[in-house]
Amino acid sequence: QVQLVESGGGLVHAGGSLRLSCAASGRIFSYYTMGWYRQTPGNERELVATISETNTRYGDFVKGRFTISRDNAKNALYLQMNSLKAEDTGVYYCNCHHDVGGPLRTDYWGQGIQVTVSS
Repeated sequence: QVQLVESGGGLVHAGGSLRLSCAASGRIFSYYTMGWYRQTPGNERELVATISETNTRYGDFVKGRFTISRDNAKNALYLQMNSLKAEDTGVYYCNCHHDVGGPLRTDYWGQGIQVTVSS
């Protein structure tokens, strides 16, 4: 069983920075893909960034502002967010997924953490 807990959210003014952390319990394998997703007002949950053994991917809205990183030894995932905009306001979720054990993708989610950017 995998459990994910986010931290580091809060309130910041536009143009500011925030660093999100995700602490994982349970066994996380290096071949699992981990990432951040968000739910912003009026929008569906969307991909912010993911990181796997072979590639790193970012949502188009990031425009070089965010950086995802991972520390497998610590079972931790991070998201450095710079030049934040009011449109970045929302709930951010830590995610881990894999295809082990069957043909369907298995997803694990954190509880989500609020990020509020004031304009």
